Amino acid sequence: MKSTIVLTTFLIFQTCESNVTPPINPNEQIWSPTEKVQEGLKKAYFAGGCFWCVEAIYESVKGVDEVYSGYSGGKTKNPNYNQIGTGKTGHAESVEIIYDPKIVSFGTLVQVFFGSHDPTTANRQGPDRGTQYRSIAFYTNDDQREIIQKYIELLEQEGIFSNKIVTEIKPMKKFYYAEEYHQNYERLNPNNPYVRQVSIPRLRRFQKTYPELLKEKLE
Repeated sequence: MKSTIVLTTFLIFQTCESNVTPPINPNEQIWSPTEKVQEGLKKAYFAGGCFWCVEAIYESVKGVDEVYSGYSGGKTKNPNYNQIGTGKTGHAESVEIIYDPKIVSFGTLVQVFFGSHDPTTANRQGPDRGTQYRSIAFYTNDDQREIIQKYIELLEQEGIFSNKIVTEIKPMKKFYYAEEYHQNYERLNPNNPYVRQVSIPRLRRFQKTYPELLKEKLE
């Protein structure tokens, strides 16, 4: 188990809400993936700041089949990006991870989660502030909840973080898929200022810290 976790302070004014939101079309249907989850694959859910960043990080991990951006942890039904941005829906920008448990364990996904963001900043991740960017580790069964709790205890015992971990541990009740243009956002929008200045550097730091977990070797 790796104990080295890099914490970073972003001195950047670009945010995850960088003027990319198309106008809301009330007649537009809520997007959802068309691909069926293959037999034997499982799902995991996390919220760790801007979902563009978190999605790209998990997409790089061996054993992860697909990652979707969305919203979870709140009460508003069928929220959209504009509503999430107000911080009043209760939801956080989250990801749904489809993974092969024969290749990567849920415990490793938890390790990736805590190793790729700062879980000690309440309602903030880097330049992004608001409850929609808070840190949440979701569980779908008691085994997952126990794995999350024990890993947090380990991090605290080893003193990995100088400040208290404020990550919420919550049952996954409902995951709402984000609008289609958010899916694979980092890969499809490499020239977006936020992607260049925040998302890609965050991904590279993770990749350098955990090269053994990657699908592809770093050049």
